[in-house]
Amino acid sequence: MVKRINVEGFQAVKKAIEENSDSSSLFVLFSGSKDEKGQSWCPDCVAAEPIIEEGLKIAPEDSVFIYCSVGDRTYWKNPDNEFRKDEKFKLTGVPTLMKWNTPRRLDDEQCRSAALVTMLFEE
Repeated sequence: MVKRINVEGFQAVKKAIEENSDSSSLFVLFSGSKDEKGQSWCPDCVAAEPIIEEGLKIAPEDSVFIYCSVGDRTYWKNPDNEFRKDEKFKLTGVPTLMKWNTPRRLDDEQCRSAALVTMLFEE
């Protein structure tokens, strides 16, 4: 069963990654933060979420999946935000889905491709 972790913000995601770094399959999804109704301000994130949820079904049994809300639209659009500047993340858009400590990552529209999402979650 995939272990799921939801975090909000830069420090929280760094901590969650550190705490789960021993996992052989660690996936991180960066998405626009959601409002009280559970709706993200990011339309691409909303479109990608069901595709990523479906793809997660084929992730290895011992996987860890971290869902990270990157903040509100204003914070995200700031070119100096930590997610954009940090060497490990280098985010250019949301959603971004990555297999941690590998070159495997999907940015923006790629997260809406069921075929690409499936390939990322496969062993």
